[in-house]
Amino acid sequence: MPLLNQLKEYRIRLGVNQTEMGKLAGVSRQTISLIERGDYSPSVTLALKLAKICNVSVEDIFSYEEDEEDEK
Repeated sequence: MPLLNQLKEYRIRLGVNQTEMGKLAGVSRQTISLIERGDYSPSVTLALKLAKICNVSVEDIFSYEEDEEDEK
């Protein structure tokens, strides 16, 4: 169940690096990197914080794509 995201694109639009985004969201640079790579799914709270920082909705940054197996 992959959680797709556009966090890197929104972070670049803000003109901040991963370290700065992490500080704004109260997490480490590594966490931001993991989210951007799709290797970590943030909590609802963190997803909401990131959306607020980017001034967009959570759905603008994150989207869920069902696997074929999930549909069974």
